[in-house]
Amino acid sequence: MESALTLNTGARMPVVGLGTWKSSPGEVTEAVKVAILAGYRHIDGAHVYENEKEVGAGIRAMIDQGVVKREELFIVSKLWCTYHERSLVRGACEKTLSDLKLDHLDLYLMHFPMGLKPGEELFPFDAEGQVIPDNSSFLETWEEMEKLVDAGLVKAIGISNFNREQIEAVLNKPGLKYKPVNNQIECHPYLTQEKLINFCHSKGITVTAYSPLGSPERPWANADELSHLKDPQIRAIADKYKKTTAQVLIRFHIERNVAVIPKSTNSGRIKENFQVFDFKLSKEDMNTILSFNRNWRVFPMDWASKHKDFPLNAEY
Repeated sequence: MESALTLNTGARMPVVGLGTWKSSPGEVTEAVKVAILAGYRHIDGAHVYENEKEVGAGIRAMIDQGVVKREELFIVSKLWCTYHERSLVRGACEKTLSDLKLDHLDLYLMHFPMGLKPGEELFPFDAEGQVIPDNSSFLETWEEMEKLVDAGLVKAIGISNFNREQIEAVLNKPGLKYKPVNNQIECHPYLTQEKLINFCHSKGITVTAYSPLGSPERPWANADELSHLKDPQIRAIADKYKKTTAQVLIRFHIERNVAVIPKSTNSGRIKENFQVFDFKLSKEDMNTILSFNRNWRVFPMDWASKHKDFPLNAEY
C-alpha cells in the first residue's frame, strides 16, 4: 500500500506522485492512465505546463472506467506568475479546473513567489531577457488563494520555490487564515535542501521534491553535465538493493518524509518509479547520498534573478 504524508489540514497526500512537466499533450493522457492503473493516486500539474486538458482527460477516463474514485485521487496544480494580481487569481484557478474537468483541486500551489506582468505571454521578457514583474506581492496573492479554499475550489493551498524568509513572511502575515500545507522545491542528491526541508517540517509544512531524477530531459541540459541516473556511486547503492538508480533516487526522498513527483511518459518507467515501497535505504546509504550535495540546480531561474521576490539569493 502506498504511504502518504499528513498535511496540516489533516488530509493525506500520497508520497509518490506523477510529475507532468515537459510531458507533451500527445503523451500525457496515456501517462496519467498508466500511472493510475499502476497505483499512483497523486498527479502533479500546472497551468504553465500547457497540458492540463490532456492530464484531465486521463484522470476522467480512469474515473469513468471505475478504476478509481475522485476522492481517492490527490490532484495538484499551480497558480502561474502572470495571475498573481488579486483580480486574476480566482479566474486562473477556474481555468485549471475547467481544463482538468474537475470541481476542486486537492492542493493549489503558488508556483513561484514572483508575480509577472499579466497578459498572453507566460514569460513576459524585457530587452535584457529578464522577466517583467507585476505590481503584486505574494502576501496579497496568498490572501486571494485563501478565498479559493473558502469557495470550495481547492481543499488546501501551498507554495513552491519559496525560501525560508518568504515562508516566514506568509506565516507571520497579519490575519493569516490558512497556513501553507506544502512547499514544492527542486531536490535531489546534488541539491539536498537539508536546511529548507528541516525548516518546513519544523513549521508543519510538508515538502515535495521536483526534478528528483535531475530532470535529464530538460531542454538546456549539457551533454557533459552531472547525471544522477549515471552516477556510479548511486548506481552502486542501487545494485546493492537490486533496484534501479531511479528507484533509489525516489526512495531517498521517501526516507526523509518528502513527497516526490518523478516525471515520465514511458509506461515501463512510470511503473518502475512506483516500485519503491518494498525496500528501505540504510542510514549509511542515506548519509552517502546526502554527501553528494553540491548546491547544483537544474533550475537556476536566471530569467528572474533581478525580480524583487527572486527566491534563490538566500542561503536557503
